[in-house]
Amino acid sequence: MSLYAIEATGLIKLYKDVTAVAGVDLTVPAGQIYALLGPNGAGKTTTINILTTLTPPSAGSARVAGFDVVRQASEVRKRIGVTFQDIVLDQDLTGRQVLNIHGQLYKLNKTERQQRIAQLVELVQLNDAIDRIVKTYSGGMKRRLELARGLLTDPTVLFLDEPTQGLDPQNRAGIWSYIRELNRQRGLTLLLTTHYMEEAEALAQTVGIIDHGKMVAEGTTSELVAAMGKDVIRVRGNGDAQHFVQAVGGLPFVERVQADEGEGLVSIYVDNGSRRLVEVVETVGNNGYRVEDISVARPSLGDVFLHHTGRALRD
Repeated sequence: MSLYAIEATGLIKLYKDVTAVAGVDLTVPAGQIYALLGPNGAGKTTTINILTTLTPPSAGSARVAGFDVVRQASEVRKRIGVTFQDIVLDQDLTGRQVLNIHGQLYKLNKTERQQRIAQLVELVQLNDAIDRIVKTYSGGMKRRLELARGLLTDPTVLFLDEPTQGLDPQNRAGIWSYIRELNRQRGLTLLLTTHYMEEAEALAQTVGIIDHGKMVAEGTTSELVAAMGKDVIRVRGNGDAQHFVQAVGGLPFVERVQADEGEGLVSIYVDNGSRRLVEVVETVGNNGYRVEDISVARPSLGDVFLHHTGRALRD
C-alpha cells in the first residue's frame, strides 16, 4: 500500500438533478484516523459509499488501500471493513452466528473464523452476550457487534459511518476507546463520519468539513480552531443586534463577528478576550442592545463547523 490509505480526486456523484458530491479531494495517510464532518445532506455518506465501492462516482477517481474503487472493486472489498449509519444486523440470529456467517461470506476457514471471533468478542466485551439473540441486545451492544463484524476480515482500512449515533455517553466513550486501541495497536486506518464535534476532537488526527458536497475546510483540530482567532466573546441579549454587530465589528481588535438573531447570540472573535471584554461591553452600552449574558472562551471545533456550514437546519 502507498503512503496514503485513501486517495480521492475530484469525486462527483449526481442523482438526476441533485449533486450529492461536487468535486471532493481527499487523502488519508496510512495509520491515521480521519473524521469527516458535515450537516445532514452534506455528502458524507455518499462519499463513504463511493469509497467502499457501493456507489460508482459520476466523475473523478478514488483509490483505497492502493486499489481503484471502480476498476478494482473486489480488491478494495477484500481490504476494508464497514459499519453503516443504520444498524444492519439479522435480529433473529445470535451474535456468534452473525459473525460466523460474515466470515463464511469472505471465505475464512472454520479455524480462522473461530480464532478471530474469539479475539473480537473479547475486544468489544460481548463475552456474556455473544450466544444470545441479537434482538435482545441494547443499542450499544449492537454497535459493538457491528464493529466486531467490520474487523472480522482483518481490514487495512475501516470505514465508520456515524459509529456512535443514538448511543448514550457511556457507550459512546466505550466505542471511542475501541477505535483508539485499534489504531494504536494495529496501525489501522479509520475514516469516520460524524456530526458530534467532541467525537472528532477526541479521535481524529485530521478533520475534514464537507458541505453541499464540497470540502470546505481541512486540517488538525488545532489548525482549524487557530484560524478562527484566539478568543471568542459571546454576547446574548435583545434589542438592535444589527447595530451592535456593525459597531463592534468596527473595533480594530475584532477579527470577525458572527450573529445568530434567532438565538439572540453574537460571537465576537478577538485577539485577547479578557483584555478586550470591557471595550466590547462599552460598545454594547452605546447602541440600544441590552446584554443578558456575556462570556469569554476559546473557539471550539463547533465554532469552526458553524462558521463554514452556517446554522440553518438541513434535510
